[in-house]
Amino acid sequence: MMTHAAYDCDVLVIGGGIVGLSTAYALTRTAPGTRVTVLEKEKGPARHQTGRNSGVIHSGIYYPPGSLKARYALTGGAEMVDFCREHAIPHAVTGKLIVATDRAELPRLHALVQRGRKHGLPVRELGPAQIAEYEPKVRGLAAIRVGTTGVCDFRAVAARLADEVRGAGGVIRFGAEVTAIDRRPWGVAVRTADGLVVRARVLVNCAGLHCDRVARLAGDEPGMRIVPFRGEYYELARPELVRGLVYPVPDPAFPFLGVHLTRGFDGSVHIGPNAVPAAAREGYDRSVVRPRELLSTLSWPGSWRIARRHWRYGAGEMHRSLSKRAFTEAVRRLLPEVTEDDLRPSPAGVRAQAVLRDGTLVDDFLIREAPHTVHVLNAPSPAATAALPIGREVARRALLRAGAATERTPRLRAAP
Repeated sequence: MMTHAAYDCDVLVIGGGIVGLSTAYALTRTAPGTRVTVLEKEKGPARHQTGRNSGVIHSGIYYPPGSLKARYALTGGAEMVDFCREHAIPHAVTGKLIVATDRAELPRLHALVQRGRKHGLPVRELGPAQIAEYEPKVRGLAAIRVGTTGVCDFRAVAARLADEVRGAGGVIRFGAEVTAIDRRPWGVAVRTADGLVVRARVLVNCAGLHCDRVARLAGDEPGMRIVPFRGEYYELARPELVRGLVYPVPDPAFPFLGVHLTRGFDGSVHIGPNAVPAAAREGYDRSVVRPRELLSTLSWPGSWRIARRHWRYGAGEMHRSLSKRAFTEAVRRLLPEVTEDDLRPSPAGVRAQAVLRDGTLVDDFLIREAPHTVHVLNAPSPAATAALPIGREVARRALLRAGAATERTPRLRAAP
């Protein structure tokens, strides 16, 4: 067996988004002295899902009791606010409205009230006049207000996590794209595009949009495929129309929350996202097509099963993507005064959605383990909100794997 000195690190994390950096942060705090290295292919942190979302700190009201999303969002939201406050990161706890604009949505709204109360959240039911007290320009038949929702700068959070990891002795290498993984009885060896080789006891895969590819590089069959969905945003030219956060009632058949209005910590208001299939995993513009990645999506049986099952929903999303007028009409259900001229294009994001072979859209965080590896295979929204508890859970599993690999490093212990 290799000696401790022969390893370049104890735990190697692939991915410099908020989940990867939170995992590295948790490792350095849970087991001080653990040698941690993070490899990120971009030139800086949070360049993809973390830095391209709506910046919302979610309350956890949408997620079924007992799910990882519910558990981690409920604790993670409060922790994220505390982290932002401690490190002077821009944030605000504004609360949000979830608004029903059609009578058919009222039973779903009532179900959210019941779920929120089970979670112990501060939920207030509102009629049309009360909606106007919070949002004078928003119209609806009924709404609920959840007081714990907020906004923050997740890019700044990721940058701070990176600083904390380095301060604890961890190593973060940007511009380090992983091209090969060799798993051995003693651990793993990883090679990057520029020829760097890193040997570790345990590999943690937090590669987001590329997590299934990294799992296969490690020799593990993930049993799912990342199908990328582009989320397109507009910025509101008249931000005074919206005071806080306004959401539609979500359709429980889909893991997407629908087009919503988000007033950020800087006072700007963004509207979106929709959800349309992307022709590349980093397809932030519809003109970006990567044939190999598109073939990966089209060759996965689950992709076709999604299309057959949800083609009406998908057609509506595509129509709103291609037609600004149609997008505006969708927004006008919540905000009647908005016009096409009020909507200015804003940078898009891409959601890394795990899809099973049978076409199931994985609706919870998905973490799987194999010898010397821990793979985070589904971590879309609310992963940024829940990053701190997710990071602790992934770190706990990695430390258990590292402790099982050798008895010569008693300092690698499981988290309590």
